[in-house]
Amino acid sequence: MKIQLPAKVSTILQTLAAQGHEAFAVGGCVRDSILGKEPGDWDITTSATPFQVKQIFERTIDTGIQHGTVTVRLNKENFEVTTYRIDGEYEDSRHPKEVKFTKKLEEDLKRRDFTVNAMAYNEEAGLIDLFGGLDDLRNKTIRCVGDPTERFTEDALRILRAVRFAAQLGFHIEKDTCRAIRSMASNLVCISVERIQTELVKLLVSDHPETLRQAYEMGITAVILPEFDSCMKTIQNHPSYIYNVGEHLLKSIQMVPADKVLRLTMLLHDAAKPVTKTTDADGTDHFYKHAVQGERMARTILNRLRFDNDTVHAVTHLVKYHDYQLAPNERSVRRAMNQIGPAYFPGFLKVRKADYLSQNPSLIEARLEKLAQITSLYETVLAKNQCVILQDLAVDGKDLLALGYPQGRLVGETLRKLLNTVLDHPEYNNREKLLELAAQIIKS
Repeated sequence: MKIQLPAKVSTILQTLAAQGHEAFAVGGCVRDSILGKEPGDWDITTSATPFQVKQIFERTIDTGIQHGTVTVRLNKENFEVTTYRIDGEYEDSRHPKEVKFTKKLEEDLKRRDFTVNAMAYNEEAGLIDLFGGLDDLRNKTIRCVGDPTERFTEDALRILRAVRFAAQLGFHIEKDTCRAIRSMASNLVCISVERIQTELVKLLVSDHPETLRQAYEMGITAVILPEFDSCMKTIQNHPSYIYNVGEHLLKSIQMVPADKVLRLTMLLHDAAKPVTKTTDADGTDHFYKHAVQGERMARTILNRLRFDNDTVHAVTHLVKYHDYQLAPNERSVRRAMNQIGPAYFPGFLKVRKADYLSQNPSLIEARLEKLAQITSLYETVLAKNQCVILQDLAVDGKDLLALGYPQGRLVGETLRKLLNTVLDHPEYNNREKLLELAAQIIKS
């Protein structure tokens, strides 16, 4: 098998070889190349020690030199070069107490997580596949290198990475690896929330975010996202739904573009349904004010997982308004844009569509037709450049002060009244008309 290596990667491998050292591209870049994907980065493993790597290359950075990693910089591009190593005993389900350098590639490869990530390649030796990674790629299988219990004991994050890789690649997880995950999922409590957040986002924006169901079945979400487990156990006996809350969330995630904010919104938009559920005498379930409660729950969850403030704000805002009802007319659309915010309205439309597509199939066509009308009206409002927020008004506070308004609260109240009028009558958004209305307001 031949892999086309980037010129700079070949240069690094050949330079190390010329100095008497083995060197290979290794891990995800080899896996992705075999799958016909463009690797995001290229990792290199070598028999040379970090000190020798630093001697050989003119520009290097001590990225993680205690663990054998040196970054080699070629023409403003960075490549991580790591010495073959054997990990010592793991003390925190994440990091080894120590690492020992070795001259044997096999020792380095067998400490890696999954067979599909334990292959190495250079142009002279070709593909080095000691653990059946190529067969697992062909069979679309995620399998631990060696004993899965040992691999997950070494690094509990690998439990979540197994599911993430399955989601990204569209693979299944091998049965012994699954069994070990089920028995060891609780060890994820040892992993930092930042690392869990990273893996969760990669899973959600993958081609198969529904793999989160498998994470639930293996006990992973019970540790990292217990609110999702509650959703998976909450039935929706209501004409609008045919799925329980969790299955509805999983389906809705698949129906929205692979954007972090949108996928997180769909994951969390109904998170409060388990705690807001009520049942009528006839057995019909209701979830009153679940969007309001859901905004608070989503903020709690996202903060717990240490998401950045911009993401928290965007997701919670969309969760709050995900069930916002509006009529298919321009006035209603303008008021919705004002309420939700022009910047968030396109996301709101995508969220509504995904929500509809994961409800009762018998209701989808009519709801999508109404949403299409609303979308068309939204585009019309944009095309006409109609005013929907204060900043779009043809007058501002200075205009009112010049008209004789006293400084203070009355200026803001009047501007809001003018905006309220313009939302109903967009043709009034001109300076002359608004100053006339403002003059009437101050007289009264």
